[in-house]
Amino acid sequence: MNLNKKKFLIVGGGYADIPLIISAKKIGYYVITTGNRPDDIGHKYSDEYHQVDFSDCKAIYELAKKLNVSAICPSCNDFALMSATYAAERLGLPGYDSYEIARTIHHKDEFRKFALANNIQSPKAFGFSNVKDAIDSIGLLDFPVIVKPVDLTGGKGITVINDKEKASAAIQKAFEISKNKRIVIEEFVNGSRHGFSAFLYKGKVKFYFSDNEHYYLNPYMVSAASSPSIASNSVEKKLGEVAERIASLLSLKDGIFHVQYIIKNNEPIIIEICRRPPGDLYIKFVEYATNVDYPTWIVKAFAGMDISGLSYSPTNGYFTRHCIMSSKRGKIKDIHYHPSIVKNIIDEYTWWKKGDMVTDLLTNKMGIVFLEFETFDEMIRKTNELNDLIKVQIE
Repeated sequence: MNLNKKKFLIVGGGYADIPLIISAKKIGYYVITTGNRPDDIGHKYSDEYHQVDFSDCKAIYELAKKLNVSAICPSCNDFALMSATYAAERLGLPGYDSYEIARTIHHKDEFRKFALANNIQSPKAFGFSNVKDAIDSIGLLDFPVIVKPVDLTGGKGITVINDKEKASAAIQKAFEISKNKRIVIEEFVNGSRHGFSAFLYKGKVKFYFSDNEHYYLNPYMVSAASSPSIASNSVEKKLGEVAERIASLLSLKDGIFHVQYIIKNNEPIIIEICRRPPGDLYIKFVEYATNVDYPTWIVKAFAGMDISGLSYSPTNGYFTRHCIMSSKRGKIKDIHYHPSIVKNIIDEYTWWKKGDMVTDLLTNKMGIVFLEFETFDEMIRKTNELNDLIKVQIE
């Protein structure tokens, strides 16, 4: 180890964290990764790895303290963000809101309560810490409703129900999977789904990026994102204003402010907010689409470095980030790329091997593909067909 280099702890080490690891090393840090899966690809890119569960706040704090790190960056996971915040707050490291504020933003029940209190457009919702109260109160909402654990992403533990008779099973399912044993029940909102990835600097939106979200077999996990967004300028302006109002209300630190929202009647309804890197190499997607080195700016912000040099850059062309997923369970034989899509591929990260088993159709991914198109119409049409144009062949 180079003793002259400051230590940078990344709370994770999956494939989606590789750009963060590379950026931190490029800046000059000695990079350490964590997590309870030694085989995660990202660890191969770091200088050092420690097998510590990144969802364990106290364990991450103890590790960071023992290693005497100068900065901490979360991986693309809410548990990692909470652990990184917990450790940074106790060690006096820069780049983080307080742990209490992080809970307000990242725990779904607390954010819904905050949104309601501050007139922020978000689904009507109630949070619960026991099954009985949840079942007794569900009639206060208009069906259909969506039942969620407060602390998980990717559709884990989520159920949409249309009547009270199905409430008990959905509520118990959400409680069982929630790490904090809390759930939120909210009114279901129909509309087009999108992402708005902003960067705050001194409470103002310094940069933003808009996308369209696309889904495959899992209706609650984004399988592809395309940009430019169909969102109107007025929708983007409102999201920027909301971001700055939340930043003011909570005195947010500089850095990423990523929003998932639904457009209904040309109004943005905020579903989730996170202050960590989005998953599935989204930060590389932003970089390809805008030529802005998004991973490096994220690393700098979490390290407490100057980010005043970041400036807005629009999407320069028509781009998609696509997760390769299978429609069938079984052993992977090959992945076939239709000739009509090969010319659009500008980069890809794949980790599948022949003979690998696909067991979970809702979450298993074989790789990430980045594509560029000549027109907006081509982008939308081909993105909606990508699961047929890039096909996982199962034995």
